[in-house]
Amino acid sequence: LQPRVSSPAAPSLAMVRISVLNDCLRSIFNAEKRGKRQVLVRPASKVIIKFLQQMMKHGYIGEFEVVDDHRSGKIVVELIGRINKCGVISPRFDVCHSDIEQWVVNLLPARQFGHIILTTSLGIMDHEEAKRKQTGGKVLGFFY
Repeated sequence: LQPRVSSPAAPSLAMVRISVLNDCLRSIFNAEKRGKRQVLVRPASKVIIKFLQQMMKHGYIGEFEVVDDHRSGKIVVELIGRINKCGVISPRFDVCHSDIEQWVVNLLPARQFGHIILTTSLGIMDHEEAKRKQTGGKVLGFFY
């Protein structure tokens, strides 16, 4: 019997990040459930920052700070205890502006409660702004 030596051509079994936005929202939601006051999110991305800006604009999170560590970056998010649920819609389905109302009915618990975030040709915005601007796009996620 010969000892088995792993060859350099053998694939390494490292975890691969599929969706950094999903990781971010999951860690925010878990910290919120645990009653934490702040949470460290990594890695940072432009989409995560825009999503968090929408959450902050609607008063679901406090301030957040982007920490540049000369790698992928980190974000420290202040929590205020208002998030009941947040999540990513994967795959990013196409939505025309006439179908936004149906997505609101399917995803959110009530009409005047919660927000769906879309990425459009005019930037990342919530569903109300997309309806006002009469533009469609792809669904990123939701929070309420």
